[in-house]
Amino acid sequence: MSYRVREIALAVTIAALMLLLAWRTTGFFTATNLVDLFLANLPTMMIAIGMTMVILTGEIDISVGSIFAICSVVMGECARAGLPMVVSVLIASVAGALMGAANGGLTAYIRIPSIVATLATMVALRDGLRWYTQGAWIQGLPQQFQWFGLSQSSFTELCLAVVTVTVLLGAAGLKHLRIGREIIATGSNKAAAHIAGIHTSRVVFGVFALTGVLTGLAAALNAVRFNQVPSNSGLGLELKVIAAVAVGGAAITGGAATITGTVLGVILLSGIGSALTFLGINAYWEKAIQGAIILIAVAVDALQFYRRDDAHTLAA
Repeated sequence: MSYRVREIALAVTIAALMLLLAWRTTGFFTATNLVDLFLANLPTMMIAIGMTMVILTGEIDISVGSIFAICSVVMGECARAGLPMVVSVLIASVAGALMGAANGGLTAYIRIPSIVATLATMVALRDGLRWYTQGAWIQGLPQQFQWFGLSQSSFTELCLAVVTVTVLLGAAGLKHLRIGREIIATGSNKAAAHIAGIHTSRVVFGVFALTGVLTGLAAALNAVRFNQVPSNSGLGLELKVIAAVAVGGAAITGGAATITGTVLGVILLSGIGSALTFLGINAYWEKAIQGAIILIAVAVDALQFYRRDDAHTLAA
């Protein structure tokens, strides 16, 4: 299935879901609910852009939920220490970059499979954070912490601008910049990309670090929605992010994905999660749906791979 056909199918599915919600519910399309839905899913959108790059290289990062939690606490601790909000956001983003770079180093240079490396860091980071906070939330935050001291409407506009710029830069980078072509080439065939002069290890390291930056920034923007920071945030976030990228048409084996598909995937999953609540369906089904999407995506990739392999065998 081509990218354009996949994206059209996603858009039609989203439209059908919206029509169902308009028919069966009355409160979904209120301004308050739509703003809450956008802000609640902002981390997924931000991190999914980075995860698209990671999956394009043929790797995966399942530690983003733990990194998100740590960056949220870092944001809260910096603000509580009296640092300016801009500096606190910068430090949270740098913390995310360092943890993402650690994953990239383990995968690109030590050659540990990314699924194993990020599983290890996911557990280690989450347990380390639990030991540091003892399960307590970060409280006693300054008054200007919530909404960055802005009104909620102004903060929402700021977040919309940040997300828009991130999406546009991601799409433009993949389509028009050399690094975008190198990311796709690395995921398509690492050996061939290396022969062509691409530093594949550097590319893999870079996409993990980029995902860490976006995770840290998303954590900072999400943390300021409240007047205290939970120490257990980000639980299950990695599943939703990966599912969004997968439903957006990314090949889990690497080399094929679009930012447009990822954005549509995030919108669809966000709509499904909220729709379950409005339609009176148990919200626990959301995780089952996300898991099923990942399983279907992997199965489709496997079938396409075997078909290509059979075609090459017959041609030979």
